[in-house]
Amino acid sequence: MTLQELVHQAASIYSNKIAVCFDECNDQPPVYYTYKTLVNAASELSDFLLLHCDFQGIREIGLYCYPGINLPTWILGILQVPAAYAPVDPDSPPALSIHFMEKCNVKYILVEKQQINKFKSSYETLLNYDTLTVEHKDLVLVRLHWKNAEVSLMQNDRKEKYEKEEMAKSTSSENSSEEKLEEHMDVRLKHCLAYVLHTSGTTGLPKIVRVPHACIIPNIQHFRVLFEITQEDVLFLASPLTFDPSVVEIFVALSSGASLLIVPTSIKVLPSKLAAVLFSHHRVTILQATPTLLRRFGSQIIKSAVLSASTSLRVLALGGEAFPSLTVLKGWREVGNRTQIFNVYGITEVSSWATFYRIPEEILNSTLKCDLPVQLGFPLLGTIVEVRDTNGFRIQEGNGQVFLGGRNRVCFLDGEMTVPLGTMRATGDFVTVKDGALFFLGRKDSQIKRHGKRLNTELVQQVAEGLQQVESCAVIWYNQEKLILFVVSKTELVKDYIFKELEKHLPSHAIPDELVLIDSLPFTSHGKIDVSELNKIYLNYTKLKFEHKLNGKEELWEKLQHLWKSILGLSEDSLKVPDESLFLNSGGDSLKSIRLFSEIEKLVGTSVPGLLELILSSSVLEIYNYILQTVFPDEDLTFSKNYATKRKFSDINQEETSGKSLHQKSDMPLNLDNEINAFIALSRGSHILSLNPSKFLTKLEHCPSTCSSDLISQTNTQKVKSLDPSVLIGKSKDSTCVEKVYEDGTPVIEAETMELRVRWRSDTGKCVDASPLVVIPAVDKSSATVYIGSHSHRMMAVDLYSGKVKWEQILGDRIESSACVSKCGNFIIVGCYNGSVYVLKSNNGEKYWMFTTEDAVKSSATMDPTTGVLYLGSHDQHAYALDIYEKKCVWKLKCGGTVFSSPCLNLIPHHLYFATLGGLLLAVNPATGNRVWKHSCGKPLFSSPRCCLQYVCIGCVDGNLLCFTHFGEQVWQFSTSEPIFSSPCPSTSEQEIFFGSHDCFIYCCSMKGHLQWKFETTSKVYSTPFAFHHHKHSSEMLLAAASTDGKVWILESKSGQLQSVYELPGEVFSSPVVWESMLIVGCRNNYVYCLDLLGSNKK
Repeated sequence: MTLQELVHQAASIYSNKIAVCFDECNDQPPVYYTYKTLVNAASELSDFLLLHCDFQGIREIGLYCYPGINLPTWILGILQVPAAYAPVDPDSPPALSIHFMEKCNVKYILVEKQQINKFKSSYETLLNYDTLTVEHKDLVLVRLHWKNAEVSLMQNDRKEKYEKEEMAKSTSSENSSEEKLEEHMDVRLKHCLAYVLHTSGTTGLPKIVRVPHACIIPNIQHFRVLFEITQEDVLFLASPLTFDPSVVEIFVALSSGASLLIVPTSIKVLPSKLAAVLFSHHRVTILQATPTLLRRFGSQIIKSAVLSASTSLRVLALGGEAFPSLTVLKGWREVGNRTQIFNVYGITEVSSWATFYRIPEEILNSTLKCDLPVQLGFPLLGTIVEVRDTNGFRIQEGNGQVFLGGRNRVCFLDGEMTVPLGTMRATGDFVTVKDGALFFLGRKDSQIKRHGKRLNTELVQQVAEGLQQVESCAVIWYNQEKLILFVVSKTELVKDYIFKELEKHLPSHAIPDELVLIDSLPFTSHGKIDVSELNKIYLNYTKLKFEHKLNGKEELWEKLQHLWKSILGLSEDSLKVPDESLFLNSGGDSLKSIRLFSEIEKLVGTSVPGLLELILSSSVLEIYNYILQTVFPDEDLTFSKNYATKRKFSDINQEETSGKSLHQKSDMPLNLDNEINAFIALSRGSHILSLNPSKFLTKLEHCPSTCSSDLISQTNTQKVKSLDPSVLIGKSKDSTCVEKVYEDGTPVIEAETMELRVRWRSDTGKCVDASPLVVIPAVDKSSATVYIGSHSHRMMAVDLYSGKVKWEQILGDRIESSACVSKCGNFIIVGCYNGSVYVLKSNNGEKYWMFTTEDAVKSSATMDPTTGVLYLGSHDQHAYALDIYEKKCVWKLKCGGTVFSSPCLNLIPHHLYFATLGGLLLAVNPATGNRVWKHSCGKPLFSSPRCCLQYVCIGCVDGNLLCFTHFGEQVWQFSTSEPIFSSPCPSTSEQEIFFGSHDCFIYCCSMKGHLQWKFETTSKVYSTPFAFHHHKHSSEMLLAAASTDGKVWILESKSGQLQSVYELPGEVFSSPVVWESMLIVGCRNNYVYCLDLLGSNKK
């Protein structure tokens, strides 16, 4: 799988949907490209490159451009050649770019036509390139010739070595050749590389990092699921191309049918303008950013726009630097904000991200002060995270250095041609491990991450100490937010002089935020600089600076002029700064603007909200007037603030947030022992629940496995599942011999061609990812009902036969949880994104009770047919047992990880199974909530566990289906090549198990873990299969499954032979349910569908 293949898959489904939007944020309307336009333009560029490029060795093409509408097209065009793209920042120091391109031996570079003069002037003396260049639309292809002979020699040596290796391979045995290929990844393979970057190089020469498709693809796949990306999402390209999170932003969007928003770099430094573009004009839903980028908005804009109660932002992922403190983070959120906030961590050498942690809603909403550090969280798909001590040994508790890797999560550093699969890279990041969680301590050798780049604070100290007037100095990373330089000077020192000198020797991200002059440096008893004392000095310094008072507005104008000149490096002897001077046009940049902002606030002795943006967009006179308005509000000024009061939207209605029981009085009879309705309930994965079946199951008591209490659970139903549906509704003349007939064999039925046809569809208003629950009453089969919820917040009851909506109820947020029916049949239970579990009356949808957890509930409830108690999990990392009749929580269990999937109940032994995104499979005593055993699978578990008589099975994102005994012993594992999100579905006989995988296959395994058959679909299989009997020939077993591209597949369950396929007009993540000749499934085009399974007599 490659990045371009992911985009092509999405483009085949969403060809006419908007893929890219570029907004220049001026008077011009935004420009849009559809997926069709994107792919076609990319193919034209690929053809052009193939015509003009003659590759020898590693296939790499440089890309020199600014962000624009064509950016994704150009990247895709290079990838399709196939070649890796190597981004070159037009604003980067030319010497750094030259080092990068020369070290990579880039032979070709695509230059944006508008930037060709800048490119030539920047590299005129450093490059030999063709004077004859080739143009393609808005690009110019330049061939580069390097003067340095060493590069050519190195390439020849590499080529010679490669040829020798190839010769050795060809003479070796086939087995050893395969073994070699399995052990190493080779940079020279045609389809290997995706992109090439370089590290920041602050601690020495920058490292070249070549990133294979196999390394970055797992990131894209996992974030699509983790952030629940749909075609409705809008992602912002916040990162520059030279920063590898940009790859995640671009390809998570373009592989999901979502839209990618791009704005000019200049807009990114204008906080309120950027906020308006992102959250008012384009309604961005997913934002990945460094904490610095978020801080640039300022707390006021963050609270009123980014993390407001009514924000469009669903997901905020912060990474690339130390995560903000929880106290600060909570202060940024408006009451009622529901944005999911993630801490993501990674290094360029194992591109891009390695771990994720979602900040629990309960912590974000807590009013208590919280100074706890935020953990790094869980490994992303395919990633291995190890913590090692100074001797290189893995540790489970205590302090150590993080090492990252994974079988395919490897990159090539500098001149590496081959890298062993599973190579682990040292990160230089130190953590403390406590109870299995990793907490960031700091960078190795005083390294920090600032503005998304690594920085060694000792380097800043060394450069500063090298200045003539500096006696001694120290650098601190104050609150992991500000870089402060303390200086003891030899003479009367002007701060501006130091800043000017530092700018000559340091990159922009290494320039300190503030400079503090002190008399002497504090030391500890060990003779080291006392960092804690420096923190106290700076704290006192910030308090003092706000006590200063200006003598008047004349002094303000004079001091502002002085600051303006000194920070921009203008001569103090020059005339006064012209009133209309603009900061950016006078040589300023974003970092210098922050310095000016800080110095002005220090000067006036108070905070000036909105000042930073004004510095970046307005004249010096307008800035002066604006400051006057703040400092001397009584002055008569023509300049006025242009702030509109934002309307604060309330959260979901008060009934939803009160946490109290709703509708305490119910007209339903609660003396349930006498009022249990007889019904059958079907749900995903062939779960069949039959309650009080004696009224309508003819002679079922003769089946030896039937429960004597006339109660058949989903785990003890092998005989009920064996029955034709007609048996279950009282039409069979004799059901006692069904099992025997199946065991002895039946006459072979001639293969039929099956046809699927839409019986009805019902509009839910938004995506339907939940799976249907079908309830068939014993007394009146024709009143069978489908219960299903959607992203529109609606829970619906639909007549199974006609598709007529019986009722709908609006809940507090999105619904992805599938519904469950109560023991009495009078209630439907469903979880919701707002953290609530709703109990609705099954006949009219009226709310009967609501129980609130601390985070989203996507898990579907499981009902214990012996007690009527309901069990489910929450994203708040807890499992719950609820008694809906008493309206109380029976017990609550901390699971050690988010519970995404649904629990599974086993009657003998009486165990309840939960799975977590932390990779734990838990066996719990349903009566007490006590843990019986747990097993760590090492990777997240999105799949729901499934019980059989002897075993419990579950799929894992590492691609394995795992099988355990009910006592926690692993029996076997079966490996697929991609993650398994699909839940296992056992066959009627429980001798086989069916499941799907992201590798696009539907699998059938024996209960010994041996493959029986596999069937290749046209897309990933996320949903759970459903095994059922042919409605005409009860001895013929069929399997229904859905792939994410919208196709519904009907297979013969014994052989995996295709019987029929039907394509729905949208993605499908819902799992199908079959009753009689009807298949019900949800679709992301907002509809729930009922398809008729029609048989013909054609062979």
